Parts: sequence; C-alpha cells; structure tokens
Amino acid sequence: MPKILIVDDEVGIRELLSEILQDEGYDITLAENAGAARAARNAQRPDLVLLDIWMPDSDGISLLKEWAANGQLTMPVIMMSGHGTIDSAVEATRIGALDFLEKPIALQKLLATVRNGLARKAASSVPSQLTLTAFNRSVPLRDFRQRLLQVRERSRLLLMRIGSGSIAELAARTLQPPGSGWLDLSALPEPVEGEQLQALRGGVVFVPELLRLNRVQRTNLVFVIDRLERYKLTVALATDQGNDGLLKAGWDEALLNRLAEVSLLAPGLGELRDEIPEMATLILQHLAEAAETPPRKLSSAALNALRTRNWPNGYPELRAAIRSLALATLNETIDLEDVERELGPPLESAASPVSLDQPLREAREQFERMYFEYHLAREASNMTRIAERTGVERTHLYRKLRQLGLHGGRRTDEGSTE
Repeated sequence: MPKILIVDDEVGIRELLSEILQDEGYDITLAENAGAARAARNAQRPDLVLLDIWMPDSDGISLLKEWAANGQLTMPVIMMSGHGTIDSAVEATRIGALDFLEKPIALQKLLATVRNGLARKAASSVPSQLTLTAFNRSVPLRDFRQRLLQVRERSRLLLMRIGSGSIAELAARTLQPPGSGWLDLSALPEPVEGEQLQALRGGVVFVPELLRLNRVQRTNLVFVIDRLERYKLTVALATDQGNDGLLKAGWDEALLNRLAEVSLLAPGLGELRDEIPEMATLILQHLAEAAETPPRKLSSAALNALRTRNWPNGYPELRAAIRSLALATLNETIDLEDVERELGPPLESAASPVSLDQPLREAREQFERMYFEYHLAREASNMTRIAERTGVERTHLYRKLRQLGLHGGRRTDEGSTE
C-alpha cells in the first residue's frame, strides 16, 4: 500500500485529503507543520508527499530545499497552495517538486496527480555527496557558503586557502550544479582531452591540494583553465601552501599568479568544532538515505567525542569515520564505546599534547581544558558523574568550566535537568 504524507496547517484540508486518499487505498500520514513533516518523513519514508507552501513555522519551499540539500528528496513531492503563483510553481519545480496543485483542488486533478507521482521515480535522486547547503543551521558554514557563491557569480576559477581539517571538497561540491559532472584532477594520471571536458560540461574540476599535482596534472590544469568558458566549467582549487612553498615545489610563477587572482580563506574543522555534531548527524542521515549504511543514530556522548577529536584530513576523514561507525556498530545507536573502539579515545590520541614551552599558568590552563573536555565527552555532560570522577565539588566544577570557556550541562544521574 503506497504511503502518502500530507503536510498542511489547515486541519480541515488535511482531513479532507486524508479521507479521499484513504478511500483510494493509500496509507496516509498527516503533518500540520514543517517540524512534524520532517519527523514523519524520517520515520515513515513516504512514497509521495503533498506539501503546502504556506505554513506558520517554515514555508514548503524552504522545506523542499532542505530535503533536496540533505539528500532526502527521494520521493515525489507535489506542492499545494491557495495563493499559488507561476513563480512559486517554477521555483518548486526547479528545486525538485514533481507538480503543483492550486487550492481548491479538484478531485480528479488530485487523484490523477497522485497516480502520476507514484508511477514515476523520485523527482531528484540522492546526491552522492552532501554540500554546504545541507548545513543551514550553522552560522559559520552558512556565511562561508554565501561568500563562496558570491565569488562564483563573478569567477569560474577559485583558489581556497586551507589549513588542517580542510572542508575544501564540501565547498567544491556546493559549486556543482545538480546532475553535472565532477572531476578530481589529482586522481587523473594521464593527459586530459577535450572529449572528457565536453562530457563534463557545466560541472566542477576539483584539486584538493595543488602541491600533490605532478607535472602532467599541472599541464592538465592549464588545459582546463584555458577552456573554462568553452565548456562552462568551474575549477575549485585548494592549498595550504603560500606562493613561496609552491614555487619551491617547481610551480610556474605566472601560473600561480593566475590561480591566485580570486582566492578565499576556507575554515577548517578545528575552527568548526562546535558544528561537528550537526555535521556528523547529517552525514549519518545522508549515508542511510543513500543506502550506504543501515539507519543509525549518534548518542550525545558519541557526538561530544567526535567534537573533541582532531580531524587533520578534514571533511573526507570525518565522513569516512561516520561511515565506519555506522557499519561496525551492533546497535541502532552509535555510542561512546563505539567511537573509542573504532577511532580510539577522543582526546588521548587525538588532542595535541600540552606544550612545555610556555608559562606554567598557560600550560596548566591548557591541560585543565583538555582534561575537562575529555570528561564532558565521556559522561555526555552529566555533571554529577563528572564531579564524582574528577573529585571536584559541583559548585567549583561549574565555576571551573566557566573559567575555561567550556559549557557543561546541569544534569543529574538520571539525566533530568536541575
């Protein structure tokens, strides 16, 4: 029995549509707003969604964009509106909606549109990779995405200055139009040809680190750059080297000047530590949508452990770790024990040691921060257990965490809030 999710803030419309479609033999789930729709979509995996545009908490177009960005637009979505406009219909179709129904909806039109939707594949398949668009709740990532797209409007060539924990690939994927091609130039050992670029038309050529390119690949890069407009390509490059380092590695100065005409400083995962729990959750969700892993969840302790780790190889390393955890755990929920078993202790092996070449006060503060970060992660911010493990009285513990700039919960052994 096909499952249909009806999302509308008007109870009368929800009930009417539900009665009609149930009489036709469909399994119906109802949602009154975007929040309920997210939960229902994740729990039920509907075969089709009827989605109202105008809702109090979030409009349907925004929810549609969110599903598309998260790789969750795996079912046909039919938009509904009592104030429909051509612009709304065009935008919804561009994002991935299958059709648009204007209220009041004629019975035969409704049934025909639903049958057509169920007979067709999803309007948009799950993308192979996430993009920055998926992380719309993160202010730093949202701001970086806006700068990235603003630069892209004026230039097809972009150089990202990166450090440890690079998100360059995530950024480059953001520049890739839906359905277009992708080429990692550093993975191509032979000379590139025009036929390859023709097949890639409109897509993205990516270089994760300029220093890794050999002479043939550097020649390929010049070949691609000279044909950007002909094939409507975008070239996204990344490096943690300055020009001096690249010149020492044998790069041509004129080429480097050409590459650096438009550059952007990209944040690393070390700067985005507080964003890692959300990133990990969305990665896990996307892997399940793409059928790469079984459906899994991450516990608070596991998320804290991931947040406190270093990720020197950046976003690809984080994604690979999440995939390994999802495949290796024997339970539905990935817990701290899974993280430590598969990846090692969150801080003991991942954190940098305390530098001895600094004043005692600074060294002590650095050690205390590492020490309490470890226990916050291990005990999922349960302050009672942390106080017991560390031997620090709770009042002094709260004061110490504030001094160190750490944010602990105020939870008891049972997990209730004080």
